[in-house]
Amino acid sequence: TYDVCEVRPGPNLNMIVGANGTGKSSIVCAICLGLAGKPSFIGRADKVGLFVKQGCLKGVVEIELSKTPDNIIITREIQVVNNTSAWFINRKPATLKTVEEQIAALNIQVDNLCQFLPQDKVGEFAKLSKIELLEATEKSIGPPEMYQFHCELKNFREKERELENLCRDKTNSLEKMKQRIERYKQDVERYHERKRHLDLIEMLERKRPWVEYENVRQQHEDVKQNRDQAKEELKNLKELQAPVTKKIQETEEYSKSLDMEIRDKATEIKDISQKCKQKQDALEMKDKQIEEIHQALRMKKDEEMDRQRKIHNTHKMIEEWKNELNTMVVCDNLQPQTDAVNNELKKLQEERANIDSDISDLTAEKMNQEREKKRIIDRLGQLNNIMNMKEENLKGRFRDTHSALMWLRKNKDKFKKKVCEPMMLEINMKDNRHAKYVENHVSANDMRAFVFESQEDMEMFLAEMRDHQKLRVNAVCAPAESCAENLPTRPIEELHRYGFFSYLRELFDAPRPVMSYLCSQYRVHDVPVGTEKTRNMIERV
Repeated sequence: TYDVCEVRPGPNLNMIVGANGTGKSSIVCAICLGLAGKPSFIGRADKVGLFVKQGCLKGVVEIELSKTPDNIIITREIQVVNNTSAWFINRKPATLKTVEEQIAALNIQVDNLCQFLPQDKVGEFAKLSKIELLEATEKSIGPPEMYQFHCELKNFREKERELENLCRDKTNSLEKMKQRIERYKQDVERYHERKRHLDLIEMLERKRPWVEYENVRQQHEDVKQNRDQAKEELKNLKELQAPVTKKIQETEEYSKSLDMEIRDKATEIKDISQKCKQKQDALEMKDKQIEEIHQALRMKKDEEMDRQRKIHNTHKMIEEWKNELNTMVVCDNLQPQTDAVNNELKKLQEERANIDSDISDLTAEKMNQEREKKRIIDRLGQLNNIMNMKEENLKGRFRDTHSALMWLRKNKDKFKKKVCEPMMLEINMKDNRHAKYVENHVSANDMRAFVFESQEDMEMFLAEMRDHQKLRVNAVCAPAESCAENLPTRPIEELHRYGFFSYLRELFDAPRPVMSYLCSQYRVHDVPVGTEKTRNMIERV
């Protein structure tokens, strides 16, 4: 509203009247801030820089206070940029503490609502209690020591109450003690009587050990004899028990060996199961090859029969030509025809030799194929038995998973994409000695989990198993983008010096979805497998 304003109050009631926005509150704010008041006393802003007129970088408040013998002029310069203030007393630089001391000496209290009441603090003033109003009035109009005396009076009154309560408590305690002393008189009489009885008991107790000693001595002799008999019996029992103890130890060792063998057999079952599938596929290929060889052999036999007929006809023609030569007159013109016939005969004989060799090779190949077929059929029979053992093992350990497997084999046509059986059936170790690495790295829950290529198929399977079949099974979904061919972060050759010989993925075979899940979830393509050398230099690794 204005850049500069000077206000000179009169000796009586002063009123500033004007419309809204004419700057009445600016004068009130200037009084508060110029008398070392904080912005919070006014209730409008929290920084002094906000009280300076917009567009200006600095504001000045100068207040002249009446004091004997000379008036005091307090000046405050407010900087907008950093919200700082510079103080002056009688136009000489001063500190805020000096200004506050001068104002306190004149009993000016801008933080007392009974002495200085901005319009934004009217509501707060109305909320003051009678006690707070009395204290504020004392601070405002009374001498400085009045409020201090009032506080001391309250403290003395509080101490008086405490002393009255303490005196009352002591009086009650004294009365109770007197009553307790009356009760204790009877207790003292009983105590003296009890003391007499105790003295009598003590005298009798001194006599009793002599009697007890003789009894105990006799008991000691009896116990000593019993102890010797017990030692003898214990010795006999230990001698009798020795064979049983030895047998128990042997049984425990045998049990441990059986456990190890069971684990090895389980690993071997996994290995043989995978090989069974491979051999079955190979057997089908061999059947096709044998059929093709039979077909080729039949064609060779037909060709051989045609060649035999040709050879027979040729021999017949040769015989006829020889007979004809014998009967004919020697003629020089027949010699070229004879040479041509001989050359043709030689070619036929060479071709026959080649055919005989091919027939021998085909016959040998057929016999080899027959032997391989018989071996594969026998192996398939063994693998089928091992697969049955694996399934029996699965049925014994995880009955719900086995039931779900039986249902899956009957209902594979319900799924859109490939579904793999539990991983423990699908993973095929190349060397059974390495099975422990996979078992330690892959969780047991995932080892018995079904693997799906489609999330939709997995959700349908789980809903069927859990909601309808009431079976508790595990299922996982292979990544949408296959990770089965992921490369390790570094070649295994770089790790040979630390004793690592292979990555975990290279130690086993598995269907593509299973391998993709293991690479994604367990990063088997990037987990190196070490030896005892790795363990010895683990700090360096």
